[in-house]
Amino acid sequence: MARTASLRAPAEPGHRAHPLGERYAASITEVLNRLDEATARALRPEASNVITVSAMPSLASNWLIPRLGSFREHHPELDVRVSVSGHLTDFAREDVDMAIRFGRGNYPGLRTDLLMEEYFFAVCSAALLNNPERPLREPADLRHHTLIYEAVDGVPDYTTWDRWLEAVGVQGVDTSRSPRFTHTYLCLQAAASGQGVALATNVLIGDYLKAGRLVRPFPHQVKGSYQYYVVCPEATADRPALAAFRAWLLDEARAQEAAAEASRP
Repeated sequence: MARTASLRAPAEPGHRAHPLGERYAASITEVLNRLDEATARALRPEASNVITVSAMPSLASNWLIPRLGSFREHHPELDVRVSVSGHLTDFAREDVDMAIRFGRGNYPGLRTDLLMEEYFFAVCSAALLNNPERPLREPADLRHHTLIYEAVDGVPDYTTWDRWLEAVGVQGVDTSRSPRFTHTYLCLQAAASGQGVALATNVLIGDYLKAGRLVRPFPHQVKGSYQYYVVCPEATADRPALAAFRAWLLDEARAQEAAAEASRP
């Protein structure tokens, strides 16, 4: 579908365009362009076998991509394409069918399903856990260890070590000198190499626990302020391919929750 042409006519020589008219023309052109793109998406054939899903890098690499083989086994006729992005998906502008968002679930105009609740817990290497000189039997023992810190900017109320320690009733732990990393996987890698204790989540822990590269020294965990949601436009939510993919995502999340509860120390 062709883009909407600009509404501004060329100014006559010696004539200055009115600022209000300029702003109005720019605004209405933007609205028409967005309507144009949304219409093109709505007219996409319902039988399309391509699903484009957007997710944050950490979620895509640690949770979604490792599981896609299972979806292909159940639905070989469908092709899933993963778009990695840290910003909110604009369904009217972007060629994305579905997104996994991290937030509070308030997404007007979108079909929203809770995928996973996020819980934070301490993890470390088995060697660090079994060190007789500095045992890790309860959260208070963390004061004798290096805490690996994820530096998260622009996310109010994110669960940091300070908030986690307060929630489990531990005081007097200095986190100001903790080594800081900008991504979850960097924190997990540092912890797996024995550099300290990291704060992990059930969503982004990946296969570290299953493979034995990390262990949970104690069962304490704290629910995060934000959760993960599967969202897509209401107009396309019930298309067979999208419905199948959404159902598979929710099944995978429930299976992970059951497995995590069974393995909790």
